[in-house]
Amino acid sequence: MELFYDPQFAGTGRLNEAESKHCINVLRHKLDDIITVTNGKGSFFECQITSAHPKRCELNLLSHTTEKERPFKLHLAVAPTKSSDRLEWLLEKAVELGVDEITLLQCHHSERKKVRPERIEKVVIAAMKQSLKARLPKINPLTPFKTFIKETGDYHPFIAHCHASTKEPLKKCYAPNTNALICIGPEGDFSEQEVADAMALGFTSVSLGDSRLRTETAGLIACHTIHLFND
Repeated sequence: MELFYDPQFAGTGRLNEAESKHCINVLRHKLDDIITVTNGKGSFFECQITSAHPKRCELNLLSHTTEKERPFKLHLAVAPTKSSDRLEWLLEKAVELGVDEITLLQCHHSERKKVRPERIEKVVIAAMKQSLKARLPKINPLTPFKTFIKETGDYHPFIAHCHASTKEPLKKCYAPNTNALICIGPEGDFSEQEVADAMALGFTSVSLGDSRLRTETAGLIACHTIHLFND
């Protein structure tokens, strides 16, 4: 099944120009073909093409279903890697697994000071469509770590790091069916002061195993661990 994304779609009307072009010119869909559209808010719309125009593909709604909600929410907060390809790989895989919110962190040891929000959004949308999900994760802008840790919402906050301090494996600290916020540091790890500041604000200090992991590997393992314990 192919999935098309239009944030304004509500069941009737037309696809936006970008998705119309992809549907008609690239995938060669024709009049009367059946396609599935999501608005990224949890809905799947099964529709029939009534006008196969490459700039305004008109649709008629056949059925509407809602993606089942998970009993937990997952927020991945990660410092961008020096390589944009590695960061995009992590975000793609995190969305495939299932993540509700993504925040990019500016940390003391961060080597990368800027990101391209439009590129991040494009990667996340493509991963949502490829994995046939109906909910687009919330994407937050690059945020200083000290600012970010002051407001964690309704998530249980965890910070994963490699410093030799008291910490438990994430799998032992996480309670299934609860919301989780996982913070992953840059290539040089969080500073000891950043870890101390987070813990002072209620973060739980955790490890992700005995190996020293790359940022993108750590992020993927953290997301997988949360999903595994909710399976």
